[in-house]
Amino acid sequence: MGCLKACAAFLLLACCAAGQTKADPARVARLMERAIVIDLHDDTTQMIVDEGYDLAQKHDYGQVDIPRMRAGHWGGIFFSIWTDTDRYTPTEAVRRALDQIDGVRRETARHPKDLQLAGTADEIVAAHKQGRIASLMGIEGGHQIDSDLAVLRTFYELGARYMTLTHTNHTPWADTSSKPAAHNGLTDFGRQVVHEMNRLGMMVDVSHVSDKTFADVLAASTAPVIASHSSCRALADVPRNMTDDMLRQLAATGGVVHINFYEGFLDKEFGDRENALKAEQAEQDAIDDRSPKFGDRSANGPAVRKINARRIAKLGHVPLSKLLDHFEHAVKVAGVDHVGLGSDFDGVDDMVPAGMEDASKIPNLVAGLMERGFSDADILKIVGGNTLRVMRAVEAVAKQRK
Repeated sequence: MGCLKACAAFLLLACCAAGQTKADPARVARLMERAIVIDLHDDTTQMIVDEGYDLAQKHDYGQVDIPRMRAGHWGGIFFSIWTDTDRYTPTEAVRRALDQIDGVRRETARHPKDLQLAGTADEIVAAHKQGRIASLMGIEGGHQIDSDLAVLRTFYELGARYMTLTHTNHTPWADTSSKPAAHNGLTDFGRQVVHEMNRLGMMVDVSHVSDKTFADVLAASTAPVIASHSSCRALADVPRNMTDDMLRQLAATGGVVHINFYEGFLDKEFGDRENALKAEQAEQDAIDDRSPKFGDRSANGPAVRKINARRIAKLGHVPLSKLLDHFEHAVKVAGVDHVGLGSDFDGVDDMVPAGMEDASKIPNLVAGLMERGFSDADILKIVGGNTLRVMRAVEAVAKQRK
């Protein structure tokens, strides 16, 4: 018996040591060549519209452009269409959303050798085979439809393939995770929104919603549901993250949680320290308040980036291991078929882990997963395969209803 225990302990130590072995760069390179990397959430859209940000140029600011996506072997990107719920009325938000959709479509058309507008999983794969990065969009916040299903349908026709039901304020039909409940989850109209998204083939996104809204969405939806940019509450206890029960329930419906790279969602202590920097936040809020809602907003981004630099100098960065912990936990709880990438690049004020500074660093994430014992097949699922699967499932439900 003692011999068996000794052997078991030896095998356990050997497995742990193997899991920490440095990833072979050649293996990483081979996997990246095979992968279709798809990131579900990138806020680069704001810079495209407000600053004339040229995706073809490699910038020394921001986190996403074509050269850095190429270095990171990206196969698809979902540009976030977001409007500030504290500064835009719902009607103004529709206009601002249309400006951003137009910006993404025009920027994609400007670079036909590198980018290709896509609306289905098969179109992402086709773009990849042609050496192009698929360009897609997600609506971050249901306030942008102004409680009008015709606006939702219009956004879908223009290329939006998911909608996050709320942002940081409630909509008239769904509760956010950021405020005390107002509707006890989804209202009847909220269920109509979910049903219409199912009919269209538009993924329902539960990032940002309250726990009760999440439960109501799962009960209402006939298609798998996604979280486009959320992490694990068991590791960082913040309302924006998903509990283990939520992860299991999402997986049971065939959904995918796309892990957010924002340090405040990876490490609660980091988030607490960030929230304590009141002067920087007040200065940033004042800049946002001075910026026009429409027209020339080009001064906003550079001014905010200066504040970000000061903030980061005080905070530092968490290690890449914190991000890997969330991927590993999500896989353990939900299963490897239900985890993907939702970086939130260009939307978290550069607060991402060391080693994951921008779109070019995806190979570092892959190497880290390898070092934790993930197989190539599992990593291929996480970096894009699971997203393609859930897209196809949502598309199949829509075809059945047409």
